Amino acid sequence: MLGPVILAASRSDRMRRLISAAPVTKQVVDRFIPGETVDEILPIVRELTDNGLELTMDVVGEDITTPEQAEAARDAYLELIDRLKPLELGPRAEMSVKLSMFGQALPGGHELALANVRPVVEAAAEIGTTVTLDAEDHTTLDSMFAIHEELRKDFPGTGCVIQAYLFRTEEDARRLAAAGSRVRLVKGAYKEPAEVAYQQKHEIDKAYVRILRTLMEGEGYPMIGSHDPRLIAIAQELARTAGRKLDEYEFQMLYGIRGDEHVRLAAEGHRMRVYTAYGTDWYGYFMRRLAEKPANLRFFARSMISRG
Repeated sequence: MLGPVILAASRSDRMRRLISAAPVTKQVVDRFIPGETVDEILPIVRELTDNGLELTMDVVGEDITTPEQAEAARDAYLELIDRLKPLELGPRAEMSVKLSMFGQALPGGHELALANVRPVVEAAAEIGTTVTLDAEDHTTLDSMFAIHEELRKDFPGTGCVIQAYLFRTEEDARRLAAAGSRVRLVKGAYKEPAEVAYQQKHEIDKAYVRILRTLMEGEGYPMIGSHDPRLIAIAQELARTAGRKLDEYEFQMLYGIRGDEHVRLAAEGHRMRVYTAYGTDWYGYFMRRLAEKPANLRFFARSMISRG
């Protein structure tokens, strides 16, 4: 029942002021969201890539309510890409985007989101990298997959995300496991009804393994989005069984979580990509991540206590 409470707090200006004003809050947030501006994030990009890691970068933003805000989100990504260009990182630094941030939920949102995301994908291609479309709640997925299919006509490296806890995902994975595709598999963190999603952890984990096997045995490029040590070990075994080389799949984890594991996997020769979010709207991003999976509240609370 914590999810609705946390979501309410995310929309409360009073709670925003109280939580944002607490010094320990910002200290904890900095661990997971390491900057608010491009100038602040570029040293993190250099540090991670110097350590043999790769990145997928997310400009945080929530509650897009106007076309102008959606255009501002587009422009923020274009600025990021422009600043990455001199670093010549190519595919080592890609972008992750949520189509809701590009206006997907607004009137005419499908066409608006496609129009806003296309310049970002084009600009990414010009510096030798690509974009992955993040998955959001199940009601948005048909639009996301349609936009993904449209973008891949001109930019076949455009990736997408699928969520293991949704019943539909095994079929989606079979369709997406084709030559040239890039698919990130995550467990899923939105609150979804029992009519469309598994509710128990063991069911989600079993679905994750089934879907990952489909991706590994397919002709695409699987991206394993998980911090679960058991699933990481299973992914390595599935890759070996499928005869995949180390550069034919990759692991992805969030910035600030299991950093030692990032380095370990990279040192073993695996491609290890760090999901790195930044931006001024860190409060909304932070609170929504807690609301998506309230069990994370204990994790962040322990971090706050240890830093306090």
